[in-house]
Amino acid sequence: MAKIKLEYLWLDGYKPTQNLRSKTKVEEHENFKGTLEEIGNWSFDGSSTRQAEGGASDCILKPVAIYPDPERRNGYLVMTEVLNADGTPHESNGRATIDDDDNDFWFGFEQEYFIMDTHTQLPLGFPVGGYPAPQGMYYCSVGGKNTHGRDLVEEHADLCIDAGLNFEGINQEVACGQWEFQLFAKGAKKAGDEIWVARYLLDRLTEKYGYYIEYHPKPLGKDMDWNGSGMHANFSNTTLRTAGNKATYEAICEAFRPVVKEHIEVYGEFNDQRLTGEHETQSITEFSYGISDRGASIRIPVATVESGWKGWLEDRRPASNGDPYKIAGRIIKTVKSAKI
Repeated sequence: MAKIKLEYLWLDGYKPTQNLRSKTKVEEHENFKGTLEEIGNWSFDGSSTRQAEGGASDCILKPVAIYPDPERRNGYLVMTEVLNADGTPHESNGRATIDDDDNDFWFGFEQEYFIMDTHTQLPLGFPVGGYPAPQGMYYCSVGGKNTHGRDLVEEHADLCIDAGLNFEGINQEVACGQWEFQLFAKGAKKAGDEIWVARYLLDRLTEKYGYYIEYHPKPLGKDMDWNGSGMHANFSNTTLRTAGNKATYEAICEAFRPVVKEHIEVYGEFNDQRLTGEHETQSITEFSYGISDRGASIRIPVATVESGWKGWLEDRRPASNGDPYKIAGRIIKTVKSAKI
């Protein structure tokens, strides 16, 4: 028999931006294989996370995905859904609203973020009381003058890969101290699971560096001439992957036009500070789409067109602090409503 550490992860009830919570359950197992079938539900005090009242505070954690924890001996990361005591999905449970039980929808999320110094409360590379050089040389840069935080980013990439996440890449972004990682999954729920686990690994890693991660989409202020942080959502389903014609793509894109408000409501807090029509964004009140247009709400990748209109779309509006479950759920609902 061996002692196994199970780190149960869940999203709390804070609104509009939920936070990751976690706690460790130690169990004895013989020949543990790391599968969901080997572990069970757990509970937590929902009155401490804005998910229940003190008089009836138990909420249920239902495991939905499990990954090896690369930093702990005999450790596993367990992503969970929050249920009410009667077993129904809690109102904070965005994963339960995703209509993709057959995994027809594939998602690739591009998670941008700023690495912040806990002492200065500024992004890496920012001097106290001033500013670094303007944007231009930071994007995909190399060298100590323009590149800040590479040790953390490289270690995070290794942890994600070792955990078995479908981690696809990293790069420094346009602003100083800003980075991005990419994940892809076949199945909207799985894509959301992996983003949240990757965020957990990143946040936990900062504890030993004296950093913290800022997911605010415009942490330097809405009026500052610095790029904000998004979480671009690349998505496809069988229709998009096999369409073979421009008309189908236009019909799906047009389905997004009348529901701009509904999308923005779940695309992340403070997104109005980022979606201004500048810095590679469309205005939050407008909707547009175009081929290879990074200033549009939805970009049609040139690779999709060159493949004979078979591929995917990129919604560039989601903010870096958005919930990938809610984002994917809303995109799926809109795509399924398209009149094709």
